[in-house]
Amino acid sequence: MLLARRAVKAAVRTNTCRCFSVAQTHLSDRKGLVLGVFEQQEGKDGSLHLTEAAAGFDKSLSGKLSELLKISGPALKKGKSRIFYGIHKDFPCLAVVGLGKSKAGVCGAENWDTSKENIRQAVSAGCRSLQDLEVKHVEVDSCGDAQSAAEGAVLGLFQYDQLKSKKRTKVTAQLHGSADMVGWEKGVMFAEGQNLARLLMEAPANHITPTAFANAIEEKLSGSALYHAWIAEQQMGAFLSVSKGSEEPPVFLELHYNGSPNSKQPPLLLVGKGITFDSGGISLKPSQSMDAMRADMGGAATVCASIVTAAALKLPVNIIGLAPLCENMPSGKATKPGDVITAKNGKTIQVDNTDAEGRLILADALCYGHTFNPRAIVNVATLTGAMDVALGSAATGVFTNSDWLWEQLHKASVVTGDRVWRMPLFQHYTRQVTDSQLADLNNIGKYSRSGGACTAAAFLREFVSAPHWAHLDIAGVMSNKDEIPYLRKGMSGRPTRTLVEFAAGLAHNS
Repeated sequence: MLLARRAVKAAVRTNTCRCFSVAQTHLSDRKGLVLGVFEQQEGKDGSLHLTEAAAGFDKSLSGKLSELLKISGPALKKGKSRIFYGIHKDFPCLAVVGLGKSKAGVCGAENWDTSKENIRQAVSAGCRSLQDLEVKHVEVDSCGDAQSAAEGAVLGLFQYDQLKSKKRTKVTAQLHGSADMVGWEKGVMFAEGQNLARLLMEAPANHITPTAFANAIEEKLSGSALYHAWIAEQQMGAFLSVSKGSEEPPVFLELHYNGSPNSKQPPLLLVGKGITFDSGGISLKPSQSMDAMRADMGGAATVCASIVTAAALKLPVNIIGLAPLCENMPSGKATKPGDVITAKNGKTIQVDNTDAEGRLILADALCYGHTFNPRAIVNVATLTGAMDVALGSAATGVFTNSDWLWEQLHKASVVTGDRVWRMPLFQHYTRQVTDSQLADLNNIGKYSRSGGACTAAAFLREFVSAPHWAHLDIAGVMSNKDEIPYLRKGMSGRPTRTLVEFAAGLAHNS
């Protein structure tokens, strides 16, 4: 027993924490607390710059927290955490996190609100540290922005382990030491929306088929799942040309959220590419990393998740969501390179590459979407590898015919930290897709790989007549390695929160 006591005391000293009786707290009932500390300002004395909640906590302990922070090591860097044990009877485990500079605000060079991003990153790090200790209940300091703190906590704790026998500890997070419960709950809903998209994108393709995808969304929000007969009746030849190589039947999912008190208010139309698995078809992709193409329905996932979130937030805006869902597979029935198909608007398309299929299913969906006379159209798609090459995972590429729409999307992205970047829609690219040997259009650019993201956008514009349209190419932001600190490795669910913030902005402006 004496040796055991010495071992416990040695471990406590190693982690710069104070000793406490293990018998006082059952492991399953432990509560954790995440508190923030800012960088010390130059020219100031050695006093710590704690958040309001952290300062109150420190005062209740007669300055013990400040004392421990000073003697436990160098000042906490942005996004890093430090764990203390047993310094408060209600919170056996305490994570203090570095928030960087206080009041950092919007950074024009980075195109985001640095303060909000710092909070998301720091809170995420603290929550994960406590999760690793199998703490099931965590209270979180708002750090001056309850919504961003909630987003950091909920996004940071997400892990797709549904199909594993050994799972991570499930952690419930709640607000600590702040009256801004409205902001916290809003942040939780924004983050849960993105996590819904991550869940759909991460799931294997044999679990999320077109039908299963539609069913999963209809459990969250009432919608209409329309099948082959309806699709054929609508003369969506481009959509059906992609789906016919697969044994899985295509589904056209239509969602309506009517949140505006004015039922006649023109809706915001969101269209998402829903390829639940993309093999490339006859133009088969290389086998390496083909498994990631289970997330080629990321456009549909983020669009549907954003509408589910808008409904949860009760945003006063009307939104229609369209998601053409199918697989792109090779078979004896599949479309062949060189085939010519006819889209819903009557334009013929020479399909020279069956792996450029996303633009085909979107073409028919965009044509159909115009029948709703929307105030704005935004389509979202993991469309081109060229976009990943151009921007990487830093931002979503936006192609738009509307300066007003670009400004609204950009404004929303600065708030969420999930950035967008405007790309060109020159006639230079249009000429490359309208120069086709056999048809009105070619589904790949005349010069093949050159400007691939731009020629894909130019192709889509051939099916748009609305004055406010934007195409978001999310191929580069589809997954996360370690670029976004508050997202674990895997499918990212981006840019769901930006779409929700954008819709909220439209509701406010109306």
